[in-house]
Amino acid sequence: MAWLLVIVAGILETGFAVCLKLSHGFTRLWPTIAFACFALGSFGLLTLALKKLDVGPAYAVWTGIGAAGTAIYGMVFLGDLVSTLKIVSISFVIIGVVGLQLSGSAH
Repeated sequence: MAWLLVIVAGILETGFAVCLKLSHGFTRLWPTIAFACFALGSFGLLTLALKKLDVGPAYAVWTGIGAAGTAIYGMVFLGDLVSTLKIVSISFVIIGVVGLQLSGSAH
């Protein structure tokens, strides 16, 4: 259950990163509100998960999901540059996250 919380928190991290961009420096109301909601949800779920998980692997999985998800979202929906190197790099992040999760950090 704790890993599910980390995964959902990572997805919410993608949401707050995208909304941060869309807020244009907190000058747009609704993206700013969405950013705050996603951020609070993400940090809240991560906090709950850390009651059961080691901080290193859990944090790495959380940030890895957020980083990869944000990069993919940016390429698909925001017109960010798509390159072979970027796709390979995102793949390495995902492989690293899976490896850390499989390293067995649950108590």
